[in-house]
Amino acid sequence: MFALILPAVLVVAALLVGPMVLLARISLNQYSATQLMIEATTAQNYLNAVADPYYRGVMATTLVMAFTCTAVTLALGFPAAYRLARMESRWKSLVTVLTLIPLLVGNVVRAAGWLGLLGNDGLINATLRGLRITSEPLQLIYTPGAVAVGTIAVVLPYMILTLSSVIESIPRAVEEAAANLGASALTVFRRVVWPLALPGTVAGCVLVFILCMNTYATAVLLGGSQFKMMAPAVYDQFSKGMNWPFGAALAFILLAATLVLTVLGTALLGRRYAR
Repeated sequence: MFALILPAVLVVAALLVGPMVLLARISLNQYSATQLMIEATTAQNYLNAVADPYYRGVMATTLVMAFTCTAVTLALGFPAAYRLARMESRWKSLVTVLTLIPLLVGNVVRAAGWLGLLGNDGLINATLRGLRITSEPLQLIYTPGAVAVGTIAVVLPYMILTLSSVIESIPRAVEEAAANLGASALTVFRRVVWPLALPGTVAGCVLVFILCMNTYATAVLLGGSQFKMMAPAVYDQFSKGMNWPFGAALAFILLAATLVLTVLGTALLGRRYAR
């Protein structure tokens, strides 16, 4: 059995673990304006990132955006996933394909589409001015709300597909039995569907949260230069500041925060499911 999985393990080690180890080594070097970086073994880059109020604010913005988008995505995705899972008509395959179609388009293209909708000369503002509801364009673009909308649009299919696969495994007879015993629709959801779908909810929230924490194109194109999240901040250090050690340290801080919060959230929801 080990011989069968060995090639996959080697590929993952070469393409993922290897670069991560190299990046970890770079994060311990010192930045030099003339030599790019000086080989060293110091945690000063991490200390500087944690001590800097600017990057603490960037991390706080990233966390708030990730938690908000995850919660809204769950609220929007659960009803759609339930309807898709319980659909028995011949259109179910078509609806599933339509849910998958947004995943075939890159994030940059989708963000550009939101620019056409939310821009000062975009469809929404043009419609509002045409109906004489507003005389001046509303500031819809380059705001946290625009980033949240664009991010939710990106991750929503992942939540729907993850939840629907789990809800499909819940026998419909269980819901019907609860209804026959006098439970209302809300009680059936709260006491039957939600607990049984909790594993899928955990998986969907973890996946969406990780994607939201590491969003780049949506944050840059819809948030503008004044709105900062961790992924664009890491890119700026590598491409603009040429401070590779500090950029590598920021990348690992983002990775650590994502892993810690993911593990804690999974553990808490898993404990509730066990109860």
